[in-house]
Amino acid sequence: MIALLFIVFFVTLCLGVPVAFALGLASLAYVLAAGIPLVAIPQKMYAGIDVFVLLCIPGFILAGNLMNASGITTRIIALCNALVGHLRGGLGLANVGASMLFAGISGTAVSDTASIGSVMIPAMKDEGYETDFACAVTASSSTVGPIIPPSLPMIIAGTLTGLSVGKLFLASALPGILLGLGFMVTSWIISQRKGHPKHARQSVPQVFKAIQKAAWALGMPVIILVGILGGFVTPTEASIGAVLYALGVGTVIYRSLTVKTLYEVMLQSAITTASLMVLVGFANCFSWILASEQIPQKMAETLLALTHNKILMLLLINLLLLFVGTFMETIAALIILFPVLLKVAVTVGVAPLQFAVIAVLNLVIGLTTPPVGVCLFVAAGIGKISLGQLSRAVLPFLAVSLLVLLLVTYVPAISLTLPQLLNRP
Repeated sequence: MIALLFIVFFVTLCLGVPVAFALGLASLAYVLAAGIPLVAIPQKMYAGIDVFVLLCIPGFILAGNLMNASGITTRIIALCNALVGHLRGGLGLANVGASMLFAGISGTAVSDTASIGSVMIPAMKDEGYETDFACAVTASSSTVGPIIPPSLPMIIAGTLTGLSVGKLFLASALPGILLGLGFMVTSWIISQRKGHPKHARQSVPQVFKAIQKAAWALGMPVIILVGILGGFVTPTEASIGAVLYALGVGTVIYRSLTVKTLYEVMLQSAITTASLMVLVGFANCFSWILASEQIPQKMAETLLALTHNKILMLLLINLLLLFVGTFMETIAALIILFPVLLKVAVTVGVAPLQFAVIAVLNLVIGLTTPPVGVCLFVAAGIGKISLGQLSRAVLPFLAVSLLVLLLVTYVPAISLTLPQLLNRP
């Protein structure tokens, strides 16, 4: 029965079926073969999405889309260009910086790649940057989105385990910043070697003008984090506040949101939310089947039978998650594997907050690795280059991601310092 489940799943994946429907078809095959009433599938799907914290997901998605439609992308890029554009390869550095700032608004990697890439990749090409480099910088830096709060994978992790979403946001902040700075250094080194262009240094008044134009956009992540971490609002309430803030900025401050734009934004947000919820529902069906067959327990027993050494166990878990991330979507993999591996990690002495960051970082690295590297596909489509060419160009940035992963894995203070500071009286 389990063989049937996995055979259907992997065959449908190889045929190009979306991950959500591959999980659903595999679950359907198992239920039919086992003689379980079909009503079990909608019941388990509903149980997977009937979680209060998940209500914040459509809110954050809508808020991010509203801010993007308001024209914040160009303002954020202009700010980053004003700050670092005078350095060699300044547009590449601005690209990474914009992704770090935009991450605090969207919380997702794909939206980051699409919005920033549509502006930055053509601009970098026009200034003489290699197309594969421009696409590689865009795709790699967008993986900061699911790390820097507000992070949708962190919200899912909190939903699965009962961990505080606010503390998860804090735990992921420093790793996200470290990842972004690593991408900046890599981009600068490559630009130095290839002689990429740089802009004239902007004056102090010009920098302040860029900050002023982007101030309203930068205010959203501050309001979200202060509200959640200060205990004033729940993540769901924060997402609704973010939507109201985005509406106010877009209609009153920037005056760029029209009725037509609002309709398009709400439609796109509804489609994105629906697709994500379908994925969560089918992944919950799949994980229910695995739990009924005691696969998680057997997996945990197998890992613990290999070693109880903390260093080796974390290495094994990293290798497993990196492999899974190459072919499975982040949210689906998180729902299926995170609760199981968390128990194993806690058994060998890893703090739950630290392990949540390790798991999410592992899986988002898969967004820039074939065959399912969604960010690679989006960036390659914008830059009109082959996936193979982009995969080669992204290797230096992938090396940085792996280095940050090792640091986060074996230096707990990177993830735990901010949550511990919050708990102090």
